[in-house]
Amino acid sequence: MIHHNGKSVWSACIKRSTESPKLTGHKKTDVLIIGGGMAGILTAYKLKEAGISSIVVEAKTIGSGTTQNTTAKITAQHGLIYADIIKRYGIEKAQLYYNANTNAISDFRVLSERYPCDFESKTAFVYTTESRAKIEREAGAYLKIGIPAKIEDKLPLPISVQSACSMENQAQFNPLKLLYALTDEIDIYEGSHIRRIDGQHAIVENGRVSAKHIVLATHYPMINISGLFFMKLYQHRSYVIALENAPDINGMYLDEKENGFSFRNYQDLLFIGGGDYKTGHGNKQGIGYDVLRDLAKSAYPSSIEKYHWATQDCMSLDSIPYVGRLNAQRRHIYVATGFNKWGMTGSMVAAVIIRDLIVSGKSEYESLYSPQRSMFTKQLAVNIGSAAVGLLRLGGPRCSHMGCKLKWNSSEKTWDCPCHGSRFDKQGHVIDNPAKSGLRR
Repeated sequence: MIHHNGKSVWSACIKRSTESPKLTGHKKTDVLIIGGGMAGILTAYKLKEAGISSIVVEAKTIGSGTTQNTTAKITAQHGLIYADIIKRYGIEKAQLYYNANTNAISDFRVLSERYPCDFESKTAFVYTTESRAKIEREAGAYLKIGIPAKIEDKLPLPISVQSACSMENQAQFNPLKLLYALTDEIDIYEGSHIRRIDGQHAIVENGRVSAKHIVLATHYPMINISGLFFMKLYQHRSYVIALENAPDINGMYLDEKENGFSFRNYQDLLFIGGGDYKTGHGNKQGIGYDVLRDLAKSAYPSSIEKYHWATQDCMSLDSIPYVGRLNAQRRHIYVATGFNKWGMTGSMVAAVIIRDLIVSGKSEYESLYSPQRSMFTKQLAVNIGSAAVGLLRLGGPRCSHMGCKLKWNSSEKTWDCPCHGSRFDKQGHVIDNPAKSGLRR
């Protein structure tokens, strides 16, 4: 028996007590934050702590995007990332990345004491079903930057694991409980789509906001400001089922493979995540809800599926988010995107970086996360090649963003763009950007 079709456990169980008005007239503030997900709300909260006024403007409702569909893990363990950062950028940058994310966990821990949000400390594990050497390489990277490295050979999971690397004192929580509590202290306008930015002014249908600083915290930063994000980002879809009558595995577990499984508990539920694929490339075996349900059926035959939901994440070229000043020409505009499926920890990191840049003009993490860093990676070539193929395919329908041929997503009944990840419902309305307008009928 399946309940709450397509709704995450957070959005099905947590209701907001109040709604915010639409933005009308002319508002003035120190900082305009566009986007009311976790990144935007935490940025507003951090700025308020620093004595700086802000306004958050959200096109739909607070937390209605990626935030409500997260699995809500707060961790500095982001797959096998540390060995890769050391190889690409050196030990010092890997240490900075670890420090930024570990400090973010501490910030969440402090907030959870003020705003109860089912915060729980847990050990995180990244595991492999293939090569133990990958785990040993990552454990070696841990030691180089001072992270206690412990390799595990046995995990309480229903799959055959070669080995895993653990990271203690990580956490999980209920994101909407925290987000809704924070919104009571922040100046928010909902149902207000920013149409364009003109200098230090942002225009909505019946009003505008003037601000010294503007923050784009909109998942995919596509207003009328260019940052080449259609080349710097690609998007991934992933799926979650939540089971009753399944075991407590007491930890957070992630396969190092892109399309592997993740596991974590929440109250009396077990989350199984996975079925991942690049948006628009999904009509094949081993992806989507089916692969999760097959595992649940074989591993936990007495379990009951209570919730299932999907999410879409922006992925950067080098697995490090883009956070900071948009570019040298528009130093008053900041961006936070490309969280690579680690949006909760990444949102806190982004809030701290942007606060520091606004308050003092600098951040110790500025160069590591800079949106202006080099784009020349293997992934850039993959992104360009994928876009070229999509543009050259004949027939339709075609994406309203840049004209790529769309693919039908049979499991979710949507039209998905294989180039940049836009999605449309059966009627042609935009579900996920960068597309701004619906399909022509």
